[in-house]
Amino acid sequence: MDGMSGPYLIRGSVALPEAELVWRFSRSSGPGGQHVNTSDSQVELRFDLARTEALPEVWKQRALERLAGRLTGGVVTVRASEHRSQWRNRETAAVRLAALLAEATAPPPRPRRPTRVPRGINERRLREKKQRAETKRGRSARDWG
Repeated sequence: MDGMSGPYLIRGSVALPEAELVWRFSRSSGPGGQHVNTSDSQVELRFDLARTEALPEVWKQRALERLAGRLTGGVVTVRASEHRSQWRNRETAAVRLAALLAEATAPPPRPRRPTRVPRGINERRLREKKQRAETKRGRSARDWG
């Protein structure tokens, strides 16, 4: 893949292994005029997540769980067809796959520590609520007719 700006980093020093990427090209339905009928500019990039050795085992399990809905037989697929040039679509697909894997392998967020609402805030809310109710009650209590 000379000319491509890689390697595509997932996180830290872990990058997408070029040897494990499977590229497929087809005609794009996007813009391009007459040129689009003759060139295979749509790119489909496949990465076998289940069999890869490039990711640490913990990351791999995390990604398999999080991307379960997107996987077909352990393979994640990304498509790109927004550019007229195949080269730019290849770049876009690779960047998209790297971003997808970065998000899927990220460590889970720290659990939220429950906090109590301060008493002063609650009291103020109830006081304002009572005041509003008084205002509304005052409107209906008068005899307007």
